[in-house]
Amino acid sequence: MRLVLTALAVAAGCAAIAPAQTIDAERQRMAEAKAASAAATDRSAQLERQSRQERDEAARTRASEAAVAARIQAAEADIAAAQARVAIIERMRRAQRARLAARQGPIVRLVAALQMMARRPPAMAVVQPGSLTDMVHVRAMLATMLPVVATQTRALRAEIDAGKRLRASAGHALATLERGQQRLVAERLALSRMEAAQRRRAIALSDDAAFESDRAIALGEKARDIGDLMDALGQQANRRAALITLPGPLPRPARPGAVATPGAADAPAAQTLRAGYRMPVIGEVVTGMGEISAAGVRARGLTIATRPDAQVIAPSEGRIAFAGPYRGFGRIAIIDHGGGLTTLITNMEQLSVKVGDTVDQGSPVGRAGRDRPTITVELRRDGQPVDITRLIG
Repeated sequence: MRLVLTALAVAAGCAAIAPAQTIDAERQRMAEAKAASAAATDRSAQLERQSRQERDEAARTRASEAAVAARIQAAEADIAAAQARVAIIERMRRAQRARLAARQGPIVRLVAALQMMARRPPAMAVVQPGSLTDMVHVRAMLATMLPVVATQTRALRAEIDAGKRLRASAGHALATLERGQQRLVAERLALSRMEAAQRRRAIALSDDAAFESDRAIALGEKARDIGDLMDALGQQANRRAALITLPGPLPRPARPGAVATPGAADAPAAQTLRAGYRMPVIGEVVTGMGEISAAGVRARGLTIATRPDAQVIAPSEGRIAFAGPYRGFGRIAIIDHGGGLTTLITNMEQLSVKVGDTVDQGSPVGRAGRDRPTITVELRRDGQPVDITRLIG
């Protein structure tokens, strides 16, 4: 009997330990998702306040769109947290069922055997020598084991009650997941309507936008690779910044004979990102800057594994220098931040911006794909890679 109980304890212990590391990983994922959701919710509230305070209509619209994009990312993070919680509960239920089976089987067999021996007819003691002594021993063993069986039975009842609680928790987790998915659909619909309204307002400026878009497409066709494209766009941005800083014409003298003095030139473009820098999507970094791929290529940015159709946002404010498909990189967007700083975002399935658009930090840029999507982001200063991890806030 001691061997049976020892084997039972070992089996129950193994069932409890086996999924522990995986459950810990899911708990870590859930904690990270909850933190990301809280941060996105705070950003959305700040952007909503900013939108109400803006007097310029274009800036107000950008802030409103960024607020909705932040709510979308919060909903995505809530879904990730709910999925992690569902996975945790399911693993706990599997472990609980294994413990229940491991405890239940030996007890059932033991009770059946003891009851069979205890019910042995007394007449058998006359037929089989020594059977009377055996019966006395069996009855004594049964009297000793009954408290143990009662204890194990209480443990089984506790496991059954725990199973009921886990089923209830699973129901709550699934309901939370469903609410998160419904909220995500509603926020995406709201953003789509805002973007459609913005496109209608931009029709009057379509000629200038089309010219800039055609020029960007021509650069993309001439560039040998995506690095050449970023360099060419960076040179254009530098020329534009240099033209802005040129002094204007000399003003007319206030009095005859007076000498006109040139006005102060505009300040050069900021050398730092005023609003800081954010990850374009919520997810897990799978390739860090400087890592060598299987093809021997050194990563110049970060690659993030994200959820299907994830919202992609602008990491910092700037101007869209390129937006469109690019061979081998899906749909890409290049943001000119000024001061020689440019951001490249690749592997998007959909784009929400066009060349010439002004974006704020958090403005919607596009959406990730649907089949195990990854988004890559690179930041460069005058063509040289910049370590994003030092800037993320």
